[in-house]
Amino acid sequence: MRDNMNAAGTSGAEVSRTGAVDEQMQARGIYTAICYDKDGREKWRDTFKNLVTTVGKNDMLDKYLAGSAYTGAFYLGLISLVGYSAIAAADTMASHAGWTEAGAANAPAYSQGARPTAAWSAAAAGAKALSTSLTFSITSAGTIKGSFLSTVATKDGTTGILFSAGLFTGGDKVVTNGDSVSVSYSLSV
Repeated sequence: MRDNMNAAGTSGAEVSRTGAVDEQMQARGIYTAICYDKDGREKWRDTFKNLVTTVGKNDMLDKYLAGSAYTGAFYLGLISLVGYSAIAAADTMASHAGWTEAGAANAPAYSQGARPTAAWSAAAAGAKALSTSLTFSITSAGTIKGSFLSTVATKDGTTGILFSAGLFTGGDKVVTNGDSVSVSYSLSV
């Protein structure tokens, strides 16, 4: 009698790793606008995302990664319904053919002599926000579509950096003489 024994065994192991970290940095801005009538009663409120323009992203990268000093300020403006067709990543202060600025040549007008100056709180948790909202005192009726952030204070100015622009999510907003529009902004990366 013979014993036949066949032994077979299999063993396997696999280790799989990716060598890359999959983190993406995106600039995401949020505007919040509130309109009050002449008696201080809230008429409407809207929170809306922005489009950070290509020139705005490039400016941010140049200032931070290239060590280029930045000594200027930022200013907030309003986008008018007049001549509006679109905002685009390629927009600059010198060339934004799809929209016009409210305040000087296009309705509605506001009493401030220049775009309001942004003052910032310290960055925290990957975000930076205005330390206080900026107010536009409306002096003539009109319709606004949203807001933008620029490095030049001059109403209807075409120099400086257009950092971002955003449109109301709830549609166009009508304002009248005596209204005030309060706008805040935050950016996270």
